[in-house]
Amino acid sequence: MGRKILFVTSDQQRYDALGCTAKAGTAVARTPTLDGLARDGILYHRAHPQNVVCMPSRATMITGQHVRHHGVWMNGVPLPVDAPSVAQVLHDAGYATALVGKAHFEPFLDPFLRFEENRMAREGRHHNGDGGTGPHRGFDHMDLATHGGQGMTHYARWLAAHHPDHVRDYYAVLDAPTLEVNDAPGGETGAPQTKVNPIPRGLYHTDWVADRAIEWLDSLDADSDWFCWVSFPDPHHPWDPPEDEMRRVDWRDLDLPENFPTGGSDEIERLLADRPAHWSKWWNGELVSNYEAPAKWVPASLTADQVREVNARIHVENELIDEALGRILRAIDARGWGDDTDVVYTTDHGELQGDFGFLFKGPLHVDSLMRLPLIWRPAPSAGVAHADVDAPVGLVDLAPTFCAIAGVPVPEWMDGSALPTSPSATRERVLTEWDSFHPTGVEVHLQTIFRDGHTCTVYEKGTVHDGTEGELYDTNDDPLQRVNRWDDPAYRALRDDLVDDLRASLPPRPDPRSLRRPQAPV
Repeated sequence: MGRKILFVTSDQQRYDALGCTAKAGTAVARTPTLDGLARDGILYHRAHPQNVVCMPSRATMITGQHVRHHGVWMNGVPLPVDAPSVAQVLHDAGYATALVGKAHFEPFLDPFLRFEENRMAREGRHHNGDGGTGPHRGFDHMDLATHGGQGMTHYARWLAAHHPDHVRDYYAVLDAPTLEVNDAPGGETGAPQTKVNPIPRGLYHTDWVADRAIEWLDSLDADSDWFCWVSFPDPHHPWDPPEDEMRRVDWRDLDLPENFPTGGSDEIERLLADRPAHWSKWWNGELVSNYEAPAKWVPASLTADQVREVNARIHVENELIDEALGRILRAIDARGWGDDTDVVYTTDHGELQGDFGFLFKGPLHVDSLMRLPLIWRPAPSAGVAHADVDAPVGLVDLAPTFCAIAGVPVPEWMDGSALPTSPSATRERVLTEWDSFHPTGVEVHLQTIFRDGHTCTVYEKGTVHDGTEGELYDTNDDPLQRVNRWDDPAYRALRDDLVDDLRASLPPRPDPRSLRRPQAPV
């Protein structure tokens, strides 16, 4: 049998969120646990998701497949319950398996309990099958949470049962009468989706997830082989960490992000002028092309102080995740497993956090959303040396990596390959794609290749684009991706080569008639 595996994910976290990945002198959040894992393990500097929203990206993590193979092409499209799963592969190999925290393989908005993960929590089960005894997606045990105290998750039911006075402490993600994504201002600056949250630290979902993970690990026999996916819901919006913890970072003291346009609307308009039309149309409020962005919020209304407050709250949430992970690692050491446990840490996608004058996420394939923190600390017993890896890798490579750690063959249905461990690794490219049909009638399709320091995005015809637009950024000379080289004659040959490579490397697109339709907004 292979080594034990602790897989840890955050939700919507930028590459520069950690001490070990932030540019020198710019780190705010203190993340000593993750910095230590990076120091002892492998730090990947070019890890990209295969989609920049939650459900498609998480489906890629569990299947090891590109979006065109697993079929979860946008939020609200459920991953079939019989979809291939790396957890099932490990379970069949003799591993005890658990997922604690945010799964989001199925829609959360599910008042009629159509989906098993919501039924499981509602019925107080932690398994699937008759009587709740069988694994679900290969997991023997699931303790599910998402952001906040409402909804149908194990965490929400626990909070309601044991601390009902705190259920409504969190920001309400959905407006109750309309079920639209809430854009109510909050916090101290009126920033969207912020709230002063009175919940005590010990009841907050980050610590609850750590508690449940430790509880499951402590239930195992000493000689168990196990795979535990710990999935923290933060720092995804809404931004409402426990207010008692906000003393850690005062938003008034923060510098603005390097890529926030301090020149105001004139600078933003210049930045967006040579980009495909949906950039400026979202900024000025003409359209929304992503379910999760509040439909009525206009990015042009964003102020510098609101960016500071949002970032302060995110920094606090990142610190809480790091501390919770430290508790889990100490519990693993206490069981005598520390020398035989691999730890893999990443997130599902990034967050704009003020870059280009935006918050949230959408069909904007730039480093804010596509460049992710990824750390693999192999078990000390494996004898793998520390490395900084610049070669491009993807979340599609996680499932094959888990198979390699466990010593089981990588199934043919996985598209990725095990992560490299050498700083001289020579992987060529990583791919990301987006498809969406918004209820407002907006249709957007784009595909991106990152190769040799260049980010190249092609647009298919939709309701906003005519199929001729594109983006090309030379991150070697333009790390903030402010100059679109798509129409630059000096880059024409490179652009054509990247586009050809992208189209040759992506799996074939399914017939649109075969696509599963969204069942809910989120």
